Amino acid sequence: MTTAHINGIGTAVPEHDIHQPINAVMRTMLPEPRSRQLFDRMAERSGIAHRYSFMRMDGRGNGQDVDAGGFYPRGRFPGTAARMALYETEALRLATRAVTALKQEMPTGMLEGITHLVVASCTGFTAPGLDLQLASALGLQPDVQRTLIGFMGCSAAVPALRLAYQAVHTNPAARVLVVNLELCSLHLQESSDLNNLLALMLFGDGASAALVTAQPVGIAMEDFLAIIIPDSSGHITWHIGDHGFNMHLSGQVPQRINQTLRDDRSPAGGNRILRGGQVTDFELWAIHPGGRSVLDAVESGLGLTPDDLSRSRRILHDYGNMSSATVMFVLQDMLRQPRPNARGLAMAFGPGMVAETFRFRMTG
Repeated sequence: MTTAHINGIGTAVPEHDIHQPINAVMRTMLPEPRSRQLFDRMAERSGIAHRYSFMRMDGRGNGQDVDAGGFYPRGRFPGTAARMALYETEALRLATRAVTALKQEMPTGMLEGITHLVVASCTGFTAPGLDLQLASALGLQPDVQRTLIGFMGCSAAVPALRLAYQAVHTNPAARVLVVNLELCSLHLQESSDLNNLLALMLFGDGASAALVTAQPVGIAMEDFLAIIIPDSSGHITWHIGDHGFNMHLSGQVPQRINQTLRDDRSPAGGNRILRGGQVTDFELWAIHPGGRSVLDAVESGLGLTPDDLSRSRRILHDYGNMSSATVMFVLQDMLRQPRPNARGLAMAFGPGMVAETFRFRMTG
């Protein structure tokens, strides 16, 4: 049977580090000193040092604009239409940078003859969409098979790779370009709700581009499995509002992840995520760094060591949560520091709640 491989991954983030400036602004939205103190404490414990945006944030808490370009004027944050207009131009720019980075990671000519284009993004909508924009910008053939995955949140990279995997299994000559693009900074909210601001504190912009083919180089994808966690549909939500998209992250998310993984490891749970095996069957763990508490929950739920999730924690520290693109940064790090024949498990959580997973093996 044909095996689909991730031959290479390129990543890109915008130029402006907004983590400290935007945190400084958000804390001023909290009316109570106690809430500001809690916000500061949670920011310090977040495990995040950098997040990036295509907008430069000034971090001014004196009632002036939040960003240098005046897109977010205090008291008059823009509506969804204005945010989507920016998405239409900035999404293509950052996605193209990720593809350029992929070309630099690959031997010359590897990105020629693309037959399929899979694009995942949950932070913007436009038609013609980013898939058509990319196809035109990259000079892909008019008959390239396009798929656009939207609104699947942080877990969307795994379904995108699953489509590439299926394309290669159907046609071993397929050459699939998989792009994940998220502009989370387009959805800043002016809020005095502490929980809303703590959720916003996690997210930044980022993009990835990956080539998937049957060529036995890189990461061999073995199988995919998605599990919907019962009675958890309200824990992660992402709704379109009049002023951007509104994120809700319940404080119960880490607990539910922890308990789900513990239950799944038991005989009664069916051990589906580990495919009937043991934690020790895997040497590599590509876990989406949704936040420090999420990684803590996975580590505890599976009984992992701190070193097992060191890559995910480093990506979280350096970039924050970039929604669907983030786990691809973790996989890129594995490609750059190869462990031949090591077996791994990738996992990302998204609205539903759903755990999207796949097993993989590094090529020799």
